[in-house]
Amino acid sequence: QVQLVESGGGLVQAGGSLRLSCAASGPTFSMYAMGWFRQAPGKDREFVSAINRSGGSTYYADSVKGRFLISRENAKNTVYLQMNSLKPEDTAVYYCAAKFTSDYKKYYQRTDYDDWGQGTQVTVSS
Repeated sequence: QVQLVESGGGLVQAGGSLRLSCAASGPTFSMYAMGWFRQAPGKDREFVSAINRSGGSTYYADSVKGRFLISRENAKNTVYLQMNSLKPEDTAVYYCAAKFTSDYKKYYQRTDYDDWGQGTQVTVSS
């Protein structure tokens, strides 16, 4: 099990940028595929982006493709989500998730992930 703590959320105007960070505890961060999800009020939690163990492969939801960039630094036990050209519809609580795995796949289903952070609020004003 790994503990995850997100940070970097806040209030930003449409067209602005934010970078979210997710710090993981434990010495085996490189054994985890990581993902970002978000949940807007009254909606289900939805997939945003995923990255494999090595950071060499990434995947994005169509709604954020070309605007968001996921990356990771295994030496720092941290995964990032750079969010550019933000839109009001990006407003949500953003969650980091981790899946312990021996493969190098990316995972985009909520049920694939074992551990979750507490979330960080992102609000985009129009």
